[in-house]
Amino acid sequence: MTTLKAKLKDDLTDAIRARDELRSATLRLTLAAVSMQEVAGTTARELSDDEVQKVIAREAKKRREAADAFSKGGRAEQAERELAEGALLDEYLPQQLSDDELGAIVAEAVAEAKAGGAEGPRAMGAVMKIVSPKVAGRAEGGRVAAAVKRLLAG
Repeated sequence: MTTLKAKLKDDLTDAIRARDELRSATLRLTLAAVSMQEVAGTTARELSDDEVQKVIAREAKKRREAADAFSKGGRAEQAERELAEGALLDEYLPQQLSDDELGAIVAEAVAEAKAGGAEGPRAMGAVMKIVSPKVAGRAEGGRVAAAVKRLLAG
């Protein structure tokens, strides 16, 4: 068993013992998503820590999107719960890059792409190819794409 999955299971046990309903429900759903991913496809397999981390990131993103939908629908109480679950899952993810850190990485990649002959908005793909591995798991794709577009346009 991977160390991250083991940590999730240990934290679930602790949450159940502490009667922490929010944490135990969130961790149960996350472990279920990990298990679903493990049995998806033609053969069952155990996920690596990186793959478990991607599942957690996907679940956290689902919570943020659901919270947004609930708040637009006038269900503030449900939106708060979704946000709390998302924040709980963020504890298991690496620290997100600040806007300044992301901007510096993107600026460096834009300069590298321009040195390689890429120009203007058409350089987006080349820049994203350079930036994506550097920020993997530490910034959402939408944030990265927006930063790249800003620098290429300006």
